[in-house]
Amino acid sequence: MPPQPGPYSGPPAGYPRPGAYPTPPGPYAGLPGYPPVPGMPPPGSPTLSPRGLPLAGFGDRLLALLIDGLVLGAASLVFVVPAFIVFFMLVLPDLSTGPDGQPIADPFAGFLLPLLALEAVIFLVMFVLSYLYLVEMMFKTGQTIGKRAMKLQVVPLDPAGTLTRKAAAKRWVVHQVVGTVIPGFSYLDGLWQLWDKPWQQCLHDKFAGTVVVKVAG
Repeated sequence: MPPQPGPYSGPPAGYPRPGAYPTPPGPYAGLPGYPPVPGMPPPGSPTLSPRGLPLAGFGDRLLALLIDGLVLGAASLVFVVPAFIVFFMLVLPDLSTGPDGQPIADPFAGFLLPLLALEAVIFLVMFVLSYLYLVEMMFKTGQTIGKRAMKLQVVPLDPAGTLTRKAAAKRWVVHQVVGTVIPGFSYLDGLWQLWDKPWQQCLHDKFAGTVVVKVAG
């Protein structure tokens, strides 16, 4: 009578046991439960820039932008508040009424035109402050106060390049000048990174050839 097969007790002697050799990558490599693709980052890891640094996320960039807005706003108040105080001290006496109840000065020429001139000067001063902060200060280190607080840095897309004043100025022109002239452009510019692949660039990054990365400090 032939022997009956018994329970499986493993491969015969001399054969490698299961798991002795790594499973070669197949069409499902990299998916959950399967070995990762050789040379590829594991699933869920941050996307890396050409320099090998992780790209900055949308939340970090938004917080850095808000911090920079507060810094620029505080700097502009140093000029705006005294300017308005001096303006009203000089203009209001001329707007007082005389004995006949009529204004001493013409309200249009004595108040409205000077006010428009003051607003134009304030607008110009704010643009100059914006340029000094976002170009002259930023291109030297690739960071503003907001980016430094969020541990972000602007770097050229070319890993062998260095950030220049020209590249920083291009970012500023698209971000500040074009965004001010064209309604809604600032929102499109800032949200572009959410669907841009592979470098998660805003439009001002694309124009300047830069990316924003996460750094250690």
